Amino acid sequence: MIRAVFLGHSGFLVELPETTLLFDWWKGELPALRPGLPLLVFASHRHPDHFKAKIFHLDNGRQETRFLLGKDLKLTARNLERWNVSATAAGHCLTLSGGQRTEPLPGVTVEALPSTDEGAAFLVTAGETAVFHAGDLNWWHWAEEDSAWNRNMAANFKRYTEPLRGRRIDLAMLPLDPRLGEDGFLGPQYFLELADIRHVLFMHQWEEFDFTAQFLSRFPAFAEKVIPITENGQTVTV
Repeated sequence: MIRAVFLGHSGFLVELPETTLLFDWWKGELPALRPGLPLLVFASHRHPDHFKAKIFHLDNGRQETRFLLGKDLKLTARNLERWNVSATAAGHCLTLSGGQRTEPLPGVTVEALPSTDEGAAFLVTAGETAVFHAGDLNWWHWAEEDSAWNRNMAANFKRYTEPLRGRRIDLAMLPLDPRLGEDGFLGPQYFLELADIRHVLFMHQWEEFDFTAQFLSRFPAFAEKVIPITENGQTVTV
């Protein structure tokens, strides 16, 4: 069983039997963490709508804590001081680039995918359960960009997501950005056709949650996979 809490924008708390996963938390109230279970904290990249340094304060000795960071969140001495990261928390941090793989806990594997923006996306496998958080890995098609830029974006997105082809993912958190208009459907549609995704929570909607309904109106075949988010703090169980 997977329990997920939508914290806001692209932030999620995901509870698995073995561990707790926290993705891109920068806003919203964090529920009480389950005692005695390890915590993996992910920050996909440095953008302020995905990362706040307050995450490092979660390494408070109450549970085993590890930080998995996109490659652009550099652990320089200056940044560690600026973010007020304790020596203990700093020792529990690891930055990942696309293509890298690590085992932060026994039986838990994290694979990083390159992003079409900054940082990385994360595929977490714990036991038989796979959870994917895309960060800003998306098919960003902007009308104001020239055609060459958009063609290059499409090619990179397809290349970066190729490791997911045919893989079972029990829960995927994917960007569905209304600023792109119907071009915002390109990324989610491709993800859902590429991988064997069982359940989807859309994110990066800037609280325009009705954009999910617009996507499903265009692609009704995905309705059984998509769990609509309607408010910050919403909890779902799959």
